[in-house]
Amino acid sequence: MNLTESAQRVLRDNLPLEDLLPTRLPTYVNSLSYLFGASALSALVALVVTGVLLSLFGPEWYHGSRVGHFVNSLHFWGVQVFFGTLLIHMITKFLMAAWRDGRWRTWAVGALTFGVAMVTGLTGFLLQGNWDAQWIAVQSKDAVNALGAGAFFNPMNTGQVLTLHVVVLPLVVVGLVGLHLYFIRCDGPVKPL
Repeated sequence: MNLTESAQRVLRDNLPLEDLLPTRLPTYVNSLSYLFGASALSALVALVVTGVLLSLFGPEWYHGSRVGHFVNSLHFWGVQVFFGTLLIHMITKFLMAAWRDGRWRTWAVGALTFGVAMVTGLTGFLLQGNWDAQWIAVQSKDAVNALGAGAFFNPMNTGQVLTLHVVVLPLVVVGLVGLHLYFIRCDGPVKPL
């Protein structure tokens, strides 16, 4: 048996089509507390799309043209919506004890995603290049050094911050969100208390 057949068998056994694309969901999923995860996911899609556009056309476009400035503003406000809905999603799932019934992996991956998203937000803030961003870069350099990670990440290094924000961290966030959604599809949505 080759690797492809093994992967197909594992996926077929662990994630059948009925779980991947369900046609019927429990009635409790219609509650408002289940909306925030989908809102955060929608904001993440908007962030990826606007981020790709900003990367393709560059700073002269998003600082010099009206359309570029609009896309830049969409990216900025998408970050606000993403973090707001992600925080509310985590609070509601914490209050629902979403780690019950063996769903601790889903909760752990979600918490890890929030942590990586925070670092992604920091690097995006540092890339603005204004006085506030420069001040935060100096202060965060001290915090990173205090954590012992100064040899790996220097907030004052714009090239490193740009690479992390545009390439590395978004891929990690999207991968973790995909893993989070996989666990949700495998275990089903958490039932209310």
